[in-house]
Amino acid sequence: MSRFRLTAASRPATVPRHSSPDPFMLTAASLWIPFALVAAVGQVARNAMQRSLTGPLGTWGATNIRFLFGFPFSILFLGVVIAATGDALPWPGLDFWPWLLLGALSQIAATGLMLAAMNERSFVVTTAYLKTEAIQTAIFGFVFLGDHLTVLKVGAILIATFGVVITALRPGSARNLASLRPTALGLAAAAGFALSAVGFRGAIIVVPGVGFVTAATFTLVFALGVQTLVLTIYLLARAPQVLRDILHLWKPSMLAGFVGAAASQFWFLAFALTAAANVRTLALVEVLFAQAVATYSFKQPMSARELGGIALIVLGVALLVAV
Repeated sequence: MSRFRLTAASRPATVPRHSSPDPFMLTAASLWIPFALVAAVGQVARNAMQRSLTGPLGTWGATNIRFLFGFPFSILFLGVVIAATGDALPWPGLDFWPWLLLGALSQIAATGLMLAAMNERSFVVTTAYLKTEAIQTAIFGFVFLGDHLTVLKVGAILIATFGVVITALRPGSARNLASLRPTALGLAAAAGFALSAVGFRGAIIVVPGVGFVTAATFTLVFALGVQTLVLTIYLLARAPQVLRDILHLWKPSMLAGFVGAAASQFWFLAFALTAAANVRTLALVEVLFAQAVATYSFKQPMSARELGGIALIVLGVALLVAV
């Protein structure tokens, strides 16, 4: 078997490490690191594009753009991958579909919960609880996929998560941490996103007889297809005018869809190679990117609390990558 061609059928729950004296040396098993970093950058860009479309399209309309306009690009990606790798078009067994539906529908439900949280007065607190996604992903990955994490990796996840929570909280908001509604919304949304990550990884690793790139891309096509179908039916029933508005704004929507599909492609490639908890913890660097943009573009100085939180994120992510 080629070092870089891990087949879906032979991929274990956690890809074995290649022995190396340098823990930072890039191997096939550690390709998930650059994949996740590229995906995080793409996600920041996609979120910025979606925010610009939220005004004319509403929240669910802007959300559907990433699925509706991303879906055709995922098919294009799959065609390119099939041509480049020589893999045959796979067709998975029945065990693929429950994982796929879990990932696709959990992500939509989590988005809805997150949007509900935006209407809360304690939105900052809800956001802090939302950042427990990495911890919940580790739990769900262990329960459903048998993703085993070392003690050091668990410690890295906890450190990075704690850093994000500290960064998210604002002075005076800690007193609301025990409030029932923001706590429930934040934890439930985090659980939804965690289940989606585990579901997508579960679907990818059961695609038989192809390399991990083909398995990840194939899964992405069907994930975006299901999500496009569900949200489009919802909008047809509840707000058909929004779909017409989306078509009128097809040029910016096309770009947002491409960037979103590209970011998802790299998330799925990372899920194919390592436990979902590792990927979602490294994804916390998105907070660093957003903080850098705020500091540089808007000249917003960072407080001692934010600096401390960022230091913990960097420490946690560095530990995760090193062990």
